[in-house]
Amino acid sequence: MRLLLVEDDVLVASGIKLGLTDAGYAVDWVGSAERALDVTQTESFDIAVIDIGLPHMNGLALTQALRKEGQTMPVLILTARDALQDRVQGLDMGADDYMVKPFELPELLARLRALLRRSQAATSSVLSFGALELDTAQRIACIRGAGQVAHPLELGPREWTVMEYLLLQAPKPANKDKLLQALTGWDKEITPNAVEVYISRLRSKLEPHGIALRSIRGFGYRLELVAG
Repeated sequence: MRLLLVEDDVLVASGIKLGLTDAGYAVDWVGSAERALDVTQTESFDIAVIDIGLPHMNGLALTQALRKEGQTMPVLILTARDALQDRVQGLDMGADDYMVKPFELPELLARLRALLRRSQAATSSVLSFGALELDTAQRIACIRGAGQVAHPLELGPREWTVMEYLLLQAPKPANKDKLLQALTGWDKEITPNAVEVYISRLRSKLEPHGIALRSIRGFGYRLELVAG
């Protein structure tokens, strides 16, 4: 999943970005609201983490501006203030969740997973399709065999990202361009052909278990069950 981090403190931003990257997010960081408004005009993000104490335009005003521009991605606000009025104002201005600094990374990750599930109408941290199960909280993938016995499924970091995105979209097809953006941020490069490589690897792992990855020409890919 591609995440936009808006934080003007370099040290804080570096720590958050490292933790989120280790958790599998493709993170792009900007230090101001103005820059965030610029990049969201041309780039697509699955979720945003915005600090409230930004210079010039604060995080609440940024969130409100994003909503006025039609941006629907979930927004989590970070703040050093814990006043009820601030939390209410943030939610009323378009934020989806609110965390007070200092915070623990596991809680931030859990809140981000919950926001992503909500945005995709998923109700559990365990995503499933046919015999495939992906536990996004524990980062464990498995195939449910006879008698519901779980067989581990080994996925590389980018294979995991592709698989999670496909499952969140299922049964609808996943757009290839958005999938490409979910795999990488500005500081890394990946070609559309590389997506094909990960799709091919996943096909070889899923097809023996009755799950096909169908290519939708000119659009992307869709998970389908194979009739046994």
